[in-house]
Amino acid sequence: MKKFLFTLGIASFLWAGCGTVPITGRKQVLLVSDQEVLSSSLSQYSSYVSTAPRSGNASHLAMVTRVGQRIAAATEQYLRANGLESELANFAWEFNLVSDTQANAFCMPGGKIVVYEGLLELIASEDELAVVVGHEVAHAVAKHSNERMSQQMLAEYGAQILGAAVSEKSAAVQNMASQVYGLGAQYGLMLPFSRKHESEADYMGLILMTIAGYNPDVAVDFWQKMSAGGQQVPEFMSTHPSDATRIKDINKELPKIKKNYQK
Repeated sequence: MKKFLFTLGIASFLWAGCGTVPITGRKQVLLVSDQEVLSSSLSQYSSYVSTAPRSGNASHLAMVTRVGQRIAAATEQYLRANGLESELANFAWEFNLVSDTQANAFCMPGGKIVVYEGLLELIASEDELAVVVGHEVAHAVAKHSNERMSQQMLAEYGAQILGAAVSEKSAAVQNMASQVYGLGAQYGLMLPFSRKHESEADYMGLILMTIAGYNPDVAVDFWQKMSAGGQQVPEFMSTHPSDATRIKDINKELPKIKKNYQK
């Protein structure tokens, strides 16, 4: 009986922490409050931007800001139109361009968007930049950081001591945040989980950029360009889907996305 009650308690606890991803409707386990995620992410973000070298390219910064604002407006438009106005409180948009040769970008929970100059060397249009920004904003909208923290808590602590782990979540959240935001992962459980997030962000990002008025068709050429050159990491060892998988999935979803969301 005690074992049954304990199992029931854990199940009830996990059920109480369930959420639903906007746009896709996928169910997810969220063991950390939005406030805690935003607090930890803001701390990580503030630490990063305080030392990151800002780009002095005014035209590039203007483009990043312009695209970011349109994607942000599209995100808010979608949330309002689908009865998710309460989610708007989780976003305070900010756009930064840093002087770094990496072809990279990220969006922290709360809508803090950072693009690296190296990425713009590969960007041929604002539509292509919208592919990346839409993808990164989608991670924030889908609360993937919260989900990864929650999954890592389950993986590290185990169900039997989960209650104790999250009863003092502040320390646990800071620990998990440093791993999640640092893109740390292990093979097996966490990497496939991350690939699911990447594929979901691809799909959601295409919808957000389409709502914003950008052309989603450029996504295929963009990812083909990104995959050209360089040695690929095998998909089972990567936090991202393979280039071939990503492009195949995008081609599959584009007709439906354009039909439903293109003006």
